[in-house]
Amino acid sequence: MRKMFKIAGKVGLITGGATGIGAAIARNLLEAGLKGIAIVDINERDGLESVSKLNEEFGKSSSVFIRADVSVREQLDDAFKKTVKTFNNLDIVVNNAGRLEDSEWEATIGINLVGTVNGTILAYEHYLPTYKSDDETVIVNISSMAALHRYPLAPIYASAKAGIIALTRSLGCGPHYKRTKIKTLAICPGITSTAILDVKEDHFLGPAYFRMYQDLLRSSPPQPISAVSNAVIKVIKEGRSGSLWAVEHSREPVELNFQFEPKSKL
Repeated sequence: MRKMFKIAGKVGLITGGATGIGAAIARNLLEAGLKGIAIVDINERDGLESVSKLNEEFGKSSSVFIRADVSVREQLDDAFKKTVKTFNNLDIVVNNAGRLEDSEWEATIGINLVGTVNGTILAYEHYLPTYKSDDETVIVNISSMAALHRYPLAPIYASAKAGIIALTRSLGCGPHYKRTKIKTLAICPGITSTAILDVKEDHFLGPAYFRMYQDLLRSSPPQPISAVSNAVIKVIKEGRSGSLWAVEHSREPVELNFQFEPKSKL
C-alpha cells in the first residue's frame, strides 16, 4: 500500500495563488495543517488581500505574499529564497500560474509552460532537496484537460499545457523518484469557474476561435473552484509520482492511464 503524504507541519509555495484556484488551494493546504504557505503572484493587490485573510484565519505567520513574474527565472528564484528565509523549510510546490490569451502567444507560453518549468526545476534541483523537513516532498503542476484533447479554440494554450504533462511524467518517473523522493504530479482541470473564463475576443487568434469558445461554455457549464482545490489535496496525499489526474464536471479526481506506452527502459 502506498504511503500517504502528510501535509501537516509542512511548508508550501504556490504560484498564481492570489485568486481563483490558487487561492483556494492555499486555503485548503492550511486547513489540512500546513505550517506556512508562500503566495507567489504578479497581482500584488489581490495577493496581499488574500494573505491578510489567511493570516487572520490561520495565524499571522501562516502565509506570506511574494510578488514575482513566474516566466522570469530570476524573479521566481528570489521568491523561493524569500520563502525558505521566512519558513526555513520547503516541502510542497504547486505551479498554478496560468493565462489564456492565445493572441499573445509568447506570454501565454511564458506563463503556462516556461513558468511551470522554472518553478519545477528550481524546486526539483535545489530548494526541495535542500530545505525539505521530511524524506518525501511534492510538486503539483496544474495542466488542463485542454492538453489531452484537440482544443481548436486555443491551440497555443493547449500546447503549453501539454508541455506541462510531458515535464511532469518525465521528472515523475521511477528512476527520478527513487533518487530524489520528490513526488511530481499533474492535475488536469476541466472548465472551472475562474476569472480566466472572462476572456474577450481579442484574447483569441481570431473571431472563429472565440465563437468556438462561446459554444464550449454553452455546452459545458463550469465546475466550482472547490472541485479542483479539493482534488489537489487528495492527490498530494495519495497520488503516485508521475501520475496525471483529471478533474472535471465536479467529480472526484480520476487518475489517467495512457494506452500508448513506447518501449522504454525507464
